[in-house]
Amino acid sequence: MRLHITSAILLAALIGSGCNNAKSPDTVAKDVANAEQKASSEVAKSEDSAAKDMGGAADKVDDKLIAFNNAAAKDAYNLALAQADGDRKVALAKCESSSGDAQKMCKDQAEADYKAAKANAKAAAQSEKQ
Repeated sequence: MRLHITSAILLAALIGSGCNNAKSPDTVAKDVANAEQKASSEVAKSEDSAAKDMGGAADKVDDKLIAFNNAAAKDAYNLALAQADGDRKVALAKCESSSGDAQKMCKDQAEADYKAAKANAKAAAQSEKQ
């Protein structure tokens, strides 16, 4: 029975320790480049969506101005989220160059920064709505 418990603990330790191992600089560079490219693509999509909404602005009349302002606030929020998500993905990819506690702290900071950016975007969108 002790052998099974000891084996299970050892297996769990080996599996758990693999999560915080540093990756090679080449792998990290490739992961960061991929994350940056995806982030740029997502931001561009959000910008395109916002531009389409803004393109229809000339056709808006005064009674629909509030709806337009709400749509603009939503577009700004979506753009800010896309940027924050991209920044998080890049930061997480960069964290892979560290190991152990340093990697965990780096990932925790990336998540905290993302949550703060998301909260700021939400607050800004709420203040822009009428």
